[in-house]
Amino acid sequence: MQKFSSPVIKELKYYVYIYSDPITHEIFYVGKGKGNRIFEHLVDNSDSQKVKYLNDLKIRKLEPKLEILIHGLDDEKTALRVESSILDLLGISNLTNIQSGYKSATFGRMSLKQVKALYDKQPIQINDPAILIRINQAFRYSMTEIELYDYTRGFWKLNPKRAKNAKYAMAVYEGIIQEVYEIRHWYEAGTTFNVRNGNEYIDFDEKDGLDGRFEFIGNLASPAIREKYRFKSVENYFKKGNSNPIMYQNL
Repeated sequence: MQKFSSPVIKELKYYVYIYSDPITHEIFYVGKGKGNRIFEHLVDNSDSQKVKYLNDLKIRKLEPKLEILIHGLDDEKTALRVESSILDLLGISNLTNIQSGYKSATFGRMSLKQVKALYDKQPIQINDPAILIRINQAFRYSMTEIELYDYTRGFWKLNPKRAKNAKYAMAVYEGIIQEVYEIRHWYEAGTTFNVRNGNEYIDFDEKDGLDGRFEFIGNLASPAIREKYRFKSVENYFKKGNSNPIMYQNL
């Protein structure tokens, strides 16, 4: 395995590095570390997408292009945040990295409206028949529109009789409404087209752990409804200690 000398390691401190294709120059991996971390992937024998990419290069008798993007960082947290910003910029779906960057959901790439909503926290009164759906575990600001839609619409344990009376579903992260959808119909979880986890469709007979859960199909709410609710705070609707991701309003 390649190694840096001690003087080089001392000057590098913490750093962020990239792996790219030597022919297309397309970046396929972003990482952070110190010492000889950048070289460790070359001897990785896991079953990850990154290793598969590297093995494909070997078959073609090629070597990845390794570059230090930034160095001289004094602490790991700074390196993590730089790495996270690069991941958000390039898009995790375009890389072989397994996870989004450090606290990407909290400090990652955001629109100006999202920044203002997060810190201004303008409260809103929900007066339409709606379901508030907290997606705190899955959310990140760099999500695509289809990812946000799919993670909002399922898979939930809920009261079907109450849910069918809801006109709108609101995606909520950290108490802020990120998007509003008009619900068309509810289905048993895993029975409709889905792009979550790379699965375009989940065979209902092969679902695992989705029994008793539901998902909806729908579309973006009207411009007037989205303007009314989007990026407004509903923190006051969720009592402290309430972990239920579903909240019914006006149903």
